[in-house]
Amino acid sequence: MRRIAVVFGLLALLLPSAAWANGIDLTNVFGSVNLTTNGILSSQSLLHSFNGFTAPAGHALGHVSFKTGVFNGTNLWASGTFSSVGSSFVVTGAGDYGQPGGTIFSGAFVGPITWTLVNHTAPFAYTFTLSGEIYGELYTGRMVEGFTTQTIFLHQNQWFRDQTGDINLGKTSLAVPEPGTLGLLGTGLVGIAAMFRRKLLGT
Repeated sequence: MRRIAVVFGLLALLLPSAAWANGIDLTNVFGSVNLTTNGILSSQSLLHSFNGFTAPAGHALGHVSFKTGVFNGTNLWASGTFSSVGSSFVVTGAGDYGQPGGTIFSGAFVGPITWTLVNHTAPFAYTFTLSGEIYGELYTGRMVEGFTTQTIFLHQNQWFRDQTGDINLGKTSLAVPEPGTLGLLGTGLVGIAAMFRRKLLGT
């Protein structure tokens, strides 16, 4: 019985890694954000690369847009967190260079969204990273989870005028389940269970 438990334990450990073995990586550049204590709203960030496809010079593969919930902290110019309540994260493809057209991913942030001060290089120049887990539906219809990091530049004088900042670079990874692998593992588990059951019953 102990040997049986060890075998099933090893298979259970392998199941998550096999189920989420492949993923989709994408980047976005440029665009702006509106930033207040009520949250962050992005605008016109360009989809630069998608799973190996890179936009030709002067072109984009689509757009990335996101918004957060309210700021949980005492000062926007220091590190803190934003709420994921009311958030969204959407990737739209142009469909011109091998990437899907239309909505590629539609989801939202999950849990607290981290707002981190990276550097303060000049009296009014700040660089932050916005990072957090996301969850939603892929263009294939699958529900996927992932993680995004958006590097945002703020100039305090500009922010005082219209509360806007610039997106320097965004990096997002989505984990895609492999149903074929899951099916094989499930079949294997059933087969092993049946084999040991017959052995224990002496049939």
